[in-house]
Amino acid sequence: MADIAPRPTPVAPFPGRETKPEKDKERRSNGVLVVGLGRFGSSIALTLERLGHDVLAVEKSPDIVAQCTGRFPLVEADCTNPEALEQLGAKEFGVAVVGVGTSLEASVLIAGNLVDLGTPQIWAKAISPEHSRILRRIGVHRVVLPEADAGGRVAHLVSGKLLDYIELEDDFTIVKMRPPREVQGFTIGQSQIRKRHGVTVLGVKSPGEDFVYATDETRISANDTLIVSGNAALLERFAARP
Repeated sequence: MADIAPRPTPVAPFPGRETKPEKDKERRSNGVLVVGLGRFGSSIALTLERLGHDVLAVEKSPDIVAQCTGRFPLVEADCTNPEALEQLGAKEFGVAVVGVGTSLEASVLIAGNLVDLGTPQIWAKAISPEHSRILRRIGVHRVVLPEADAGGRVAHLVSGKLLDYIELEDDFTIVKMRPPREVQGFTIGQSQIRKRHGVTVLGVKSPGEDFVYATDETRISANDTLIVSGNAALLERFAARP
């Protein structure tokens, strides 16, 4: 039997929120189930709650449950047991996040249970490329490697003049950077940044001013911050210019 805290009625997906059955089901389909409340899972649950999303967090450790109580809707249960997920109404959630990372076995079992339930979108944390590969093979839709992703991002930031770095896919990247001297004082059209460097300035933020989307008439000053997109290698080269 699943390790779920005793309740007089089946566990509601959003404890403390009384809704009609049809409304409750709708909330679940638009809500997010977060399983595992380590740093990764608790951060996701807390942020989703602050953004106004319906979230239900699930954790099997009583100590962690006690620490997180009151921060967001929370249930104590062991989701490696498929019965626990069924009792929680997990199959009615549109999105589920598996935040368990320290135990590969538990992570894979929980993800597999969610796949078997037909969860439309399953996100899962992985701690290694091998872990990631297993999760993808069993049907997880999006796998996140927080440490590897953060390490790669920081490496780009400390190795050059980039202020922020977001790598999307197919080597397409968006960066925040200071403008090289050669474009300072000129408009984007005059600098011909795209033609000469193969990257696109999306926007410009001047100190004390609102962000503006870039046009050929946008003039760049030394203290501006640029939002630039393009191939990662070309962006690194452009940012490295004096």
